[in-house]
Amino acid sequence: MVGFDPGLRKTGWGIIDVEGSRLSHVANGIIKTDNSLSLAERLVQLYDGLGQVITDWQPVSAAVEETFVNKNPNSTLKLGQARGISLLVPAMAGIPVSEYSPNHIKKTVVGSGHAGKEQVTAMLGILLPGVKINGEDAGDALAVAICHAHSGGAHGRLAEAMRKENLKTGGAQIIIKGARS
Repeated sequence: MVGFDPGLRKTGWGIIDVEGSRLSHVANGIIKTDNSLSLAERLVQLYDGLGQVITDWQPVSAAVEETFVNKNPNSTLKLGQARGISLLVPAMAGIPVSEYSPNHIKKTVVGSGHAGKEQVTAMLGILLPGVKINGEDAGDALAVAICHAHSGGAHGRLAEAMRKENLKTGGAQIIIKGARS
């Protein structure tokens, strides 16, 4: 399963395997966008990078950290757009996506919803022995994946079967109002 810690400048990703109650580290990294590009071009970079992670590692489920509100509304909006790409890419690949709040992630991984970065990093070392974390955002993404694993992951075969059925029959309803001249 894959966890994403979304951001416009840097999005962390972390892949873990789950066998029963055992977790093992597979890979982690960061997707960086070029600050000199337009917002749209940076979102394309993020889309392409996340797509490459999905293609390379073939996760069966995904989880994304929920957005928190910054003091700067423009920053919050950009974070939300990056988060939208982080939700879209696995969903377009047919992978179920879950979302977790930062406090829920910390509580699941560390035992306290208000744990600091150092505590989360220390627990990652305990839960994933020998892991080499490729940056703070990648560590946060691994924590998201661990939270997802402990929260039931893809929620079993019934949810998977229902999801596949919805993908076959689902889709956006397109409503057209007015007429062209």
